[in-house]
Amino acid sequence: MEEHYNPQEIEPKWQFRWAEQQLYRTPEDDSRPKFYCLEMFPYPSGDVHVGHVRNYTIGDAVARWHRMRGYNVLYPMGFDAFGQPAEAAAVRHNAHPATWTYQCIERMRGQFRRLGNSYDWDREVVTCDPEYYRWNQWLFLKFLEQGLAYRSHAPVNWCPKCEFVLSDEEAQGGKCWRCDGPVTKEDREQWFFKITDYADRLLGDLQQLEHWPERVRTMQANWIGRSDGVEFAFDVVGSDQKIPVFTTRIDTIFGVTYVVLAPEHELVDRLVTDGEMRRKVEAYRAEVDAKTNVERLSEEAKAGLRLDVEAINPANGEQVPIFIADYVLLGYGTGAIMAVPAHDQRDFEFAHAHGLPIRVVIQPEGEALDPATMDSAHIGEGVQVNSGQFDGLPNTEAQVKLAEWLEERGVGRRRINYRLRDWLVSRQRYWGTPIPIIYCETCGTVPVPESDLPVVLPPDLPYAATGSILPQAESFVKTACPRCGASARRETDTLAQWIESCWYILRYTDPKNNEMPFSREAADRWLPVDQYIGGIEHAVLHLLYSRFFTKVLYDLGLIGFQEPFTRLFTHGMLLQDGAAMSKSRGGVAPDDIIARHGADALRTYILFIAPPGQEADWQEGGIEGISRFLNRAWRAVAGRADAFAPDWRGRIADTSDDTAAALRRSTHQTIRRVTNDIERWHFNTAVSAMMELVNAMTELGDRASEPDLRLAYSEACEHLALLLAPFAPHLAEELWARLGNRESVHLAEWPAWDDAIAQEEQITLVVQVNGKLRDRLTVAPGTAEHDLESQALASPRIQAHLEGKSIQKVIVVPDRLVNIVAR
Repeated sequence: MEEHYNPQEIEPKWQFRWAEQQLYRTPEDDSRPKFYCLEMFPYPSGDVHVGHVRNYTIGDAVARWHRMRGYNVLYPMGFDAFGQPAEAAAVRHNAHPATWTYQCIERMRGQFRRLGNSYDWDREVVTCDPEYYRWNQWLFLKFLEQGLAYRSHAPVNWCPKCEFVLSDEEAQGGKCWRCDGPVTKEDREQWFFKITDYADRLLGDLQQLEHWPERVRTMQANWIGRSDGVEFAFDVVGSDQKIPVFTTRIDTIFGVTYVVLAPEHELVDRLVTDGEMRRKVEAYRAEVDAKTNVERLSEEAKAGLRLDVEAINPANGEQVPIFIADYVLLGYGTGAIMAVPAHDQRDFEFAHAHGLPIRVVIQPEGEALDPATMDSAHIGEGVQVNSGQFDGLPNTEAQVKLAEWLEERGVGRRRINYRLRDWLVSRQRYWGTPIPIIYCETCGTVPVPESDLPVVLPPDLPYAATGSILPQAESFVKTACPRCGASARRETDTLAQWIESCWYILRYTDPKNNEMPFSREAADRWLPVDQYIGGIEHAVLHLLYSRFFTKVLYDLGLIGFQEPFTRLFTHGMLLQDGAAMSKSRGGVAPDDIIARHGADALRTYILFIAPPGQEADWQEGGIEGISRFLNRAWRAVAGRADAFAPDWRGRIADTSDDTAAALRRSTHQTIRRVTNDIERWHFNTAVSAMMELVNAMTELGDRASEPDLRLAYSEACEHLALLLAPFAPHLAEELWARLGNRESVHLAEWPAWDDAIAQEEQITLVVQVNGKLRDRLTVAPGTAEHDLESQALASPRIQAHLEGKSIQKVIVVPDRLVNIVAR
């Protein structure tokens, strides 16, 4: 009686054996080349859905393939357990964050094991464990020692719904990165990291990341936003105050017709101190405070208030009005701008709305712009006009000369500016790493001594759904100053969860180290990560922060490399009914799919559904086709065990049967296709190639046991098991064992193809006349060019198309085409 493929029996069996044998434990003393493969670790805020499975299946396939190719693979897993995602999920389930998070971790571990992922679980890190976040605090103190951590009172992004502060990177587009709600501005004292000190290196070193997606590098470059320009100041009429501005268009300085300050700018309070104008300023500021940055920068934003003071243009001595307006933000540049409506579209629209003059100072070649008839600003190049001694110069040349002129007069200087702002790292939430700072009335701000780390988050506090409960926890807040011994209080803000994910890749290399976060020897042995896999949504969050951390750790002498990830792959989203799956919105549970079809069917379908860089729609019916394919593979190998000859390798060279030669050709072509497709990350076409091989094997039917075919069929069986290993690891392991192998298929060597065997006996190439298809030739591969030309010209069809024409030349592309150019 034929034995049927039963994944519900096979998969748990091999998962148990792999764990029992510690098959995926990473050896340290190994002479093989290293390969560090890693997916962005998950937030344990709920169960894994099949959208997550795509990320982790891609990584597992890559890790398994590299093991079989002779690499010593480090492939760990952990949990990004602190922060708002986990805390928000706990709130939704009316649970304490610690209880909910550890429950989620346990469930997710089980899901990963049922998927058959080949993680080295001995290296697991959980970022909410005190053994881990102790080193977050240690690193914070190192940043503080180097002047890279500081506390400052500043306008910050505030999410009213989540009730905590956001970094600029978390509030892109004026929306909270987690709840997608509007972000407002509030003045608060917060902790920052000086990422701006590394802006130039972060930007310049993007050139080294040749194996990163260009889109991610562009997003980071734009976010860092280097601008080369000139900084100078406008004097205020009748005052000793100055308004500093930075511009990349110094060539337009003679076209300034007004100056704008951000409403929050401190200069406004010094320029307008009392009276009716002061009341107007306060009323206008209240209106601005109610708007998000996105609303302030929108095309419709033309609101502003003219102050009762004027500024002096240092280029021509002209007095121009001063405004405060929505569209100038305090956090960008100096918080003030010179407004040139003829050559900046936003200034142009504002000038029209407020009846301000427009002066052209750059005329495009061959045109004469008239401010009265312009319907938009001219932002392109041209020739200077109305620019004093610089008239007639190309504006690109004038930029240099104007900068020199201002420097010579001592009223300006050339400088580089960045859009990037310092990273706000403190959060008003309970579920995070306590910041290791103590406030003493005598000693001021005091770092917690390293010997007192970790500052442990109190686990037994009654949890509140909004805000932070730490300020009310007297047992946590009240402490003694480590310098003078007097009564003091602890910092009650916690660190942003991004801190944990900035360096977890290093902890994986040395997870049991109790003396340091990691040893330099272990870090330098394994890092940088050879292949990192995750979503593009982290381009200017986790990926930028990790690069910053790596450079700081390099400068501290803790590591010997400056970039964390050599190769980055950003996968496409898996959609359900056109929308991205998420833990909060729900998604297809892998457990249900595994129960019906098995983990291997789910994994293979995920890899088959589309190229991994593209979005894909989950179709329940699609997995049934993959399940049928795996059943056919089972029947082709396990169902024909009588056809397998263990000694096929020593005897197959004697095979001369045409059908056997065709099967061997199909086998070696499949090895070549699957290998090349995996190298190109075309997992879907690799699966298609294996399907074709299984079809070729299945077509032989009972003939597989015939003496003339048995050896070729045995070769196909063994190689199919090897090729399936990264995709369907349980099925591959079972087939490999049934073929008589004692060692795991995942420790076997990846198969190599023989080009001579894989070569087709005949190929078809096209013959063109003047680029149009006119005939086809069937020839042996590698036929010489002159023979291809002769055969093409001898074709009756080609001769008919050449009648009455003169052949100019014949272009031959071997094994592909012949193109005859004739007149």
